[in-house]
Amino acid sequence: MIDRYCLPAMRDLWTPEAKFASWVQVEVLASEAQVELGTIPAEALEAICGGLVPTPARVAEFERTRDHEILAFLAAYTETIADGHGRWVHYGMTSYDLVDTALGHTLARSCDLMLEATTRLRRILVRRSLEHWDTVCVARTHGIHAEPTTFGHKLALLACGVDRCLTRLRAARTAVAVGTISGPVGTYSRIDPFVEEYVCGRLGLDVEPIPSQVVARDRHAELLGALAVLSAVVEQIGLELRLLQRTEVREVEEPRTSEYQGSSAMPHKRNPTSSERICGLARLVRAYANASYENVALWHERDLAHSPVERVAFPDALTIAHYQVSKAAEIIEGLTVHAGRMRANLNATGGLLYSSEILLDLVAGGMDRERAYRIVQAAATESARSDRHLAQTLADHGVATRAEQFDPDRFLGRHDVLRHRMEKLFDVEM
Repeated sequence: MIDRYCLPAMRDLWTPEAKFASWVQVEVLASEAQVELGTIPAEALEAICGGLVPTPARVAEFERTRDHEILAFLAAYTETIADGHGRWVHYGMTSYDLVDTALGHTLARSCDLMLEATTRLRRILVRRSLEHWDTVCVARTHGIHAEPTTFGHKLALLACGVDRCLTRLRAARTAVAVGTISGPVGTYSRIDPFVEEYVCGRLGLDVEPIPSQVVARDRHAELLGALAVLSAVVEQIGLELRLLQRTEVREVEEPRTSEYQGSSAMPHKRNPTSSERICGLARLVRAYANASYENVALWHERDLAHSPVERVAFPDALTIAHYQVSKAAEIIEGLTVHAGRMRANLNATGGLLYSSEILLDLVAGGMDRERAYRIVQAAATESARSDRHLAQTLADHGVATRAEQFDPDRFLGRHDVLRHRMEKLFDVEM
């Protein structure tokens, strides 16, 4: 992924240098286990631990002739191991014992970063939701004014979506935090299962219970699927903010620096570019999730068709999702909320959004529902066309109204039910 959409903590887990360091870590742990078993001489371990993590350039130099990255890595690593003890490195192992166990460790650490960023986003959404729980605004269905709600309610909806994503991410972390060191076709033909238990235990990984030669790829598909759903939820946040920032609405504004410039031609422009960015990035994460589903089915005990996909999909999807979630948190935290504009928009349609209140009052007063609906609908249509207040057009139809029927607070009398649910769900201390 290009640096523009990467944060250092996630990016640094997926560099070639980090990958080879992780491979060395697995090889050293495997050698420690082999020494405990007495399979390799004890004096070899000190030399193996003294080997240097090879540079990407040196591995690439070996790979040009070998056409095999793992063998190139082993050649580059073992050339730095003294006294010929390099021959004991990778003893009894096959390539993906190394690759997939190291990958499980990297994915687990990546998931930890995702969980941290996503938890922060949820926390900010909850805090700002409570801050604006009583900030009344208009709700919209199909993009059209519906009834009054509050901006806090809007943010609470988004917080709940992020919370569900955290549940999926935790499950996905469990799924991918797995390794296998079981030999060429997963039968432990040349390696004791103790080596696998030792290495995975030290790395905080579970063991693939029935290995082939690789870790099952449905595990990785689960993670990228969870990232895709999270990314879509963050896209919903960005989309809501984009719609609320339109000139005609202008209810919120994403944070800007004092030196902000929105257009090279039009100095007045204040565009929702950060919100647009997090929406656009969701398209990439969904695409990588789809690619991961294609990787689940491998030939027999394994093939290598998944490898080129994973080299791109894993680092890109994780760095994008991490950036996207972190950016969304930054936007929500610094978001300017124009409560006055929200109140003005409530009144923009001359009372039309109170039509449901009038309808129910007529029904409660004894009028047939269909007749009541048609009267209010006709008055609302006339109001929209003439820019007259709904109370005036209703009077033309013989319906008298009262001022309290046009009070948004009448719609929010039970709003605290939702607040109490949110406080319980997120264990909010009041």
